[in-house]
Amino acid sequence: MKKKILFVCGSMNQTTQMHQISEHLGDYDQWFTPFFSDGLLGKASELGMLEFTIMGKKRAGRSIDYLVTNNLQIDIGGATHPYDLVVTCTDLIVPRHIKRRKIVLVQEGMTEPETILFHLARNFRWVPRWIAGTSTTGLSDTYEKFCVASDGYRELFVRKGVNPSKIEVTSIPNFDNCERYLVNDFEHSDYVLVCTSDNRETFIYENRRKNIEKYLEMANGRQLLFKLHPNENVERATREINLYAPGSLVFSEGKTEEMIANSRMMIAQFSSTIFVGSALNKPVYCGLEPDHLKALTPLQNKSAARKIADVCRQVIDG
Repeated sequence: MKKKILFVCGSMNQTTQMHQISEHLGDYDQWFTPFFSDGLLGKASELGMLEFTIMGKKRAGRSIDYLVTNNLQIDIGGATHPYDLVVTCTDLIVPRHIKRRKIVLVQEGMTEPETILFHLARNFRWVPRWIAGTSTTGLSDTYEKFCVASDGYRELFVRKGVNPSKIEVTSIPNFDNCERYLVNDFEHSDYVLVCTSDNRETFIYENRRKNIEKYLEMANGRQLLFKLHPNENVERATREINLYAPGSLVFSEGKTEEMIANSRMMIAQFSSTIFVGSALNKPVYCGLEPDHLKALTPLQNKSAARKIADVCRQVIDG
């Protein structure tokens, strides 16, 4: 009987990463689930109170649609089978029945900056890791292996307290071959690209008017193109951009990577899209020093999914 693997999805980035890894593990019985939790967070998700997170029904629906379209086996909540391995893109929340399984953690993308909440979550067990966002990725120590994007991220996670012996530098799917985006049919080029954030949707203050005015100054007369965050209020964001930066191009859909490839310069906050800009040697303004961003940028090895699958094999058969 084939050993069983559960892939825990979430955002579309997480879901497509899990799918790519699974394609190199075809000799196992594979199952997929949208991201989920138990306890109070699980109840809050059922009541629709967590729509701004990957536990929201909207994002779960997108993930399920993708899984169905690709004819993948679905086990919502991962409770149907006694899995031999669980592969997930986050350990901020680890449901109780998952903790009993072997786990491989895969870095999803950019991690958020360390705030006072990070230090509280790291130093006090009673403070939930999720309250500090992705800055606490890796701190659960519930996994056998942690696959990360680059040597720079390995150093960062070790400094935060992650066990070095559990870290494998593999790069990460979706960001390991950015040059492929240079060949595209996106109709615009030579603009200054702004990738917005969903800060306000996740209850973080942002002065959007002030930021738009700053972007106009940075563009210095060049065309501005805004790519809105998938979780953002499109109507409000578009109205603000048209008011404070008239003549700007605004997109809520489309391939962000291709927009980055065609841009002259990229402006973003703490978004994984900056990895694409960095890998393509675009000027990237994101609050990180250029050398630090280069060190964090995922390895362009064009083989992250296969390398992560190799780690999964070591864990499941070890």
